[in-house]
Amino acid sequence: MHPMLTIATRAARAAGQTIMRAYTELDRVEVSSKGINDFVTSVDKEAEATITYQIRKSYPDHTIIGEENGENRGTDKDYIWIVDPLDGTNNFVRGIPHFAVSIALQYKGKIEVAVVYDPVREELFSAVRGKGAKVNDFRMRVTNVNDLSNTMIGTGFPFKARQHTESYMAILGEVFSLCADVRRGGSAALDLAYVAAGRLDGFFEIGLKPWDIAAGDLICREAGGTVTDFTGAHNYMTSGNIVAGSPKVTTQIVKIMRPLLNEGLKR
Repeated sequence: MHPMLTIATRAARAAGQTIMRAYTELDRVEVSSKGINDFVTSVDKEAEATITYQIRKSYPDHTIIGEENGENRGTDKDYIWIVDPLDGTNNFVRGIPHFAVSIALQYKGKIEVAVVYDPVREELFSAVRGKGAKVNDFRMRVTNVNDLSNTMIGTGFPFKARQHTESYMAILGEVFSLCADVRRGGSAALDLAYVAAGRLDGFFEIGLKPWDIAAGDLICREAGGTVTDFTGAHNYMTSGNIVAGSPKVTTQIVKIMRPLLNEGLKR
């Protein structure tokens, strides 16, 4: 799988270059709405095309699923690349320098290779299943904490799923009362990578898409973290409701959530 990590890295860096070129000329970036509070820019599309080109050059028969272009079927359906060319589009559009490229390779249903690239800080978070996780060339581990006191927890508001606002605010209130502080960065891919790097102790969010979390999920688990949905099961790629953290943090966040979940969040 290492050659595929090389290709994922090359594709992520190439997309990062495309994004940073545009970031210096934000007034020229075209922005359109995909839905309520959901934006896409000409840069998302260009970065995705760059990634697709890099993957297709080496693996012409693999399938690619991208946030912007949907499924780009190849003849080999065992290998599926799951791509978010610009995670944190809202930050990018407003000139907030916190966004990333996320690329994961799934083989027969399991994520094998993952890359999250932050082109602003030039940090490359990566993992190969069973081989651990790295940021640039340094190995990463999640924090070793026993309870929520003194922890820093990352989250994201359910701005595309406002029907869950009440439940979310109740969960946030409980978590905040027990932890040291909370961060809301605006890029789930980087939040998961930061958990892996020990910068955050845990993270939770409602209603994410597979391309938001596919790479960060493997990176977090390979750094010793546990990832579940809001009920403690492993349905997060389908539901989009995710809890990640060092093992005891994940367990405690799920325990806090259980009595506060509405029916829609129990699935």
